[in-house]
Amino acid sequence: MASENSFKKRKITTVEDCGGLLESLPGDILTDIFSRLPISSLAKLMFVCRSWRSILTTQHGLVSSSCSSDKKPCLLLHCDSPIRNGLHFLDLSEEEKRIKTKKFTLRFASSMPEFDVVGSCNGLLCLSDSLYNDSLYLYNPFTTNSLELPECSNKYHDQELVFGFGFHQKTKEYKVVKIVYFRGSTSSAYRGRGRIQYKQSEVQILTLPTRRDQSLSWRSLGKAPYKFMKRPTEALVNGRLHFVTRPRRHVPDRKFVSFDLEDEEFREIPKPDCGGLNRINHRLVNLKGCLCAVVYGNYGKLDIWVMKNYGVKESWGKEYSIGTYVPKGLKQSLDRPMWIWKNAENGKVVRVLCVLENGEILLEYKSRVLVSYDPKLGKFKDLLVHGMPNWFHTVVHVGTLSWLDTPLDL
Repeated sequence: MASENSFKKRKITTVEDCGGLLESLPGDILTDIFSRLPISSLAKLMFVCRSWRSILTTQHGLVSSSCSSDKKPCLLLHCDSPIRNGLHFLDLSEEEKRIKTKKFTLRFASSMPEFDVVGSCNGLLCLSDSLYNDSLYLYNPFTTNSLELPECSNKYHDQELVFGFGFHQKTKEYKVVKIVYFRGSTSSAYRGRGRIQYKQSEVQILTLPTRRDQSLSWRSLGKAPYKFMKRPTEALVNGRLHFVTRPRRHVPDRKFVSFDLEDEEFREIPKPDCGGLNRINHRLVNLKGCLCAVVYGNYGKLDIWVMKNYGVKESWGKEYSIGTYVPKGLKQSLDRPMWIWKNAENGKVVRVLCVLENGEILLEYKSRVLVSYDPKLGKFKDLLVHGMPNWFHTVVHVGTLSWLDTPLDL
């Protein structure tokens, strides 16, 4: 009783006193308090005082991993207009009336004026230079930690790059994969289907350090066994990055291929028996931890096939069917509304982002409007958010306060 009374009578006159008060609370209570706050609030608390920063970034705190999850993610909007250099934050854990965007200030903007988002994993972003392709950065937008990755010693002037970024739970390692297709000689490339086809290739991989004294260096894994579509990594599931192959002259069949971040091997993944997958009308996504294939039809219609048991062909099943919908924002901005369906079958109109905590599916239309879809009622709802950029590419992001030398015990 005496200790309880002294605790109640303790005076808090400075921020440091408040931090000390928090430190005196049991660990489970601290975790519970912080886990109720959104990642944006936790990021601000990190800079209040040293004691708070220590609590929030400690490896034992499940703080940042519990406050943001796959069911209640935050969204990063990568702006495409006028140039690719903007990054906005949208927290879906807020009440709908309070949702608004916040723009991040990138400290490395002068050295990489335009960038593409390679991938998001455990709160970290991998960004590539969209102008010169050589520069790569790791970035945590909430802690502002960033790291410029070294350039690979093997460089090719005429090249096409496919990137991947992910984390393996067993090895506790982050890795960046760079697949380079290049013209080794004047006879090693040909023009097909209106574009240059490169015959030479190399797979390069970089294991990221988990300690400050570790060095960074690229390794070569030899020639790429497949020619992949030039897209960001489509899905990270079970510690594997997933890609879709590009059809060849005499082999039109497209394959689903995984790259295991543990043993660094490529493997083919069985496809669902849904037909039409040899055309450019499907994308791979991670929904609720499962590998999913989004198959597009006419006028923005799509089916979502889910592999419930990873690697088992028979476990593929059609989980969702979403019909045609034109968001109000697009109707108002298009002189000819039917033009929205141009290139609809290759996924350039509708992107499936994630499944929300309430079971609704979050969609992005034409890089301009976010829409939620209720599969039970079959109803669409436009998400009207103050401060949304005009053009953007949405990245589903689980915000954390971790960094390479302080990984979360996931």
